[in-house]
Amino acid sequence: MSSGNAGNFDLNELKRRMQGAVASLKHELGGLRTGRASASMLEPVQVDAYGTHMPLAQLATISVPEPRLLSVQIWDKSMVHAVEKAIVSSNLGLSPATEGQVIRLRVPELNEERRKELVKVAHKYAEAQRVAVRHVRRDGLDMLKKLEKDHKISEDDHKRHAEEVQKATDAIIVEVDRLLATKEKEILTV
Repeated sequence: MSSGNAGNFDLNELKRRMQGAVASLKHELGGLRTGRASASMLEPVQVDAYGTHMPLAQLATISVPEPRLLSVQIWDKSMVHAVEKAIVSSNLGLSPATEGQVIRLRVPELNEERRKELVKVAHKYAEAQRVAVRHVRRDGLDMLKKLEKDHKISEDDHKRHAEEVQKATDAIIVEVDRLLATKEKEILTV
């Protein structure tokens, strides 16, 4: 924490912690499968390869030739079976169609019910991150109260920093809402 007239109040540290909530949300929303193909869908797939677990992306080139098709070009022919097995056991609901060293994966359409479920899950993720951001804000405001009470900062500094904390909070909440809106649209319009 930086020192100076603000005691041990560090706005950048609070902002960094708030950004962590945005990063988490991006990751969680990225894992929600829509009916649209995306290379990131295969991120969780771990392959038993060369005596260890490896992410699929380290063994193949993943591309999206069509909106609902994934193509996995495996570099090492001896790994094709292991990759197939990993995709099937990853519970992503994708059935591999293999030709030589290329695996094609059709992404099934989502039915209406499944879409609504996914939207609910997305909202739950976003709300959890909003709560996390508000916790960071509360930590910052509590710290400022204590600093003023201990006469480490003036009342004016307290007010000014509290406004900065609120501004940072508002900006992050806007970002969370934007990510949610984008994902919701993606889920409902495929």
